[in-house]
Amino acid sequence: MLVLLLTGWPVGWWGLEDLSEALTFTSCVIGAALVLVVLTMIVGVAAVLDCWVRGPISNFGMVALISTGVALLTNILLLFQTWKDGEKVGYPVFFSLLVLGSLWAVISVWRRLDQIPTPKRVAVALIVTTIVAIANFSYQYLYQPYRRAAAPLVQLSVGKAVPSEDGQAFSVPVDIKLVNHSDVSFHVLGAEFHVMGEKVQLKSRDLPRARWQEDAEQWAEAREKHPLTRREVYQPGELVAAQPWIPAGNWVQENDESLTRIVVKLPNDTPYEKLTFYSSLSLARKDRLVMGSFGRPGYSWRGAEMPQWVKRSKENDTIVKMAEMRENSAIDRYTRAQRRVSTYWRFGSHGAEVSVVIARKGEEGREFSEETNREVRTRYGLLDVLTGPVEQTLAEIKRLSRR
Repeated sequence: MLVLLLTGWPVGWWGLEDLSEALTFTSCVIGAALVLVVLTMIVGVAAVLDCWVRGPISNFGMVALISTGVALLTNILLLFQTWKDGEKVGYPVFFSLLVLGSLWAVISVWRRLDQIPTPKRVAVALIVTTIVAIANFSYQYLYQPYRRAAAPLVQLSVGKAVPSEDGQAFSVPVDIKLVNHSDVSFHVLGAEFHVMGEKVQLKSRDLPRARWQEDAEQWAEAREKHPLTRREVYQPGELVAAQPWIPAGNWVQENDESLTRIVVKLPNDTPYEKLTFYSSLSLARKDRLVMGSFGRPGYSWRGAEMPQWVKRSKENDTIVKMAEMRENSAIDRYTRAQRRVSTYWRFGSHGAEVSVVIARKGEEGREFSEETNREVRTRYGLLDVLTGPVEQTLAEIKRLSRR
């Protein structure tokens, strides 16, 4: 009885939280399974009590054996989960003791059934069948969807330019279409759009070998990627326009599409030969974490504290936004340390670069290894969707504006 009660207490608490608060199918099903386990244990407490009082003549011996067997299986799974992903030492120790206790309970109930061999065989058959069914269901409907890759598609198209009323400028509409054909929703952590104006200078002959190599090294270090020929003289692009195109904190719903239009206005005497359009989108899978709204931003030029890796950046004008988060699973929520989502918008000559950090409270500024960063991105489904360069010559844009 003590083993069943001690197992049912955390399992019931976590199951009810997942069943009532989880936002994904996976967590809801896990919550329902945990609640079913608790109900089995409640029935098992009554059965164990009856066996204890009445002895071998009890009709509930098989129920007691099944309930203690379910408790043993549950404690083994929770021990594995808390040992693998948990960060609080007390939980693996607690479930280790419960595994030993539930194993002793199963053996004790089994010995009570020595005079009734048939229920023992039925109980074993039921327990084995239940284990196989749970394993098959968990793999097909929980593990596989959880590991399935999902990434929205961002399409960027430049529309027909429109001249201004005074004829001194023209506007270029840019449509950014977000298409999510997956069954997964996403949290938007940051979305940035920028336009670069570029001058193209070509020589009639190949550049000297040393000059071409120097230009190739400069292009390799540049954030924007462009084709490079032996006759093109390297000229860095100039920022024409930059802005967010989806508010941070929004959701990208499953099997949904959205369209954002941004209008870029330029004077007629724009000195560039072509315009290049880029967009970026930083996301986190909604079935991996539950995120709150972003708080008030902090600004580096107003004294907001920034991590060292941000301070070392040449482009150190930075805005930081933070949001509280919790694990989507109640088990991980209680057995792992609380974390926070931080986004760093680093501004420079090529728009803004959005960097996402998920770390324990107080460790936002800590530098993590590349392996740790990969583990965090995989665990919480972090991904960046980059679109561009989409190039259009200025002559074509002006020709369209005169139509």
